[in-house]
Amino acid sequence: MQRWIKLPDGRFIDANRIAYVGKVESYPRLDEDGNDLGTGFVVSIGTDLPRERQLAVTGTREEIMALMKALLGAGAV
Repeated sequence: MQRWIKLPDGRFIDANRIAYVGKVESYPRLDEDGNDLGTGFVVSIGTDLPRERQLAVTGTREEIMALMKALLGAGAV
């Protein structure tokens, strides 16, 4: 049975195919002019070991935390 989870960028991923979830990391976000947009967050998600099966999901703190909760089952119905 597939369990689809929506990523912050609008794509969907089958949670049952995820092989690993990396560490959540933060980075400073800047626009084209160098203005500070606050802190961004990124987490690596892999559905297999080859590099072409890995995703780097970026978003705000709230978006990444909601994604992690959904992956861990706290957001599942």
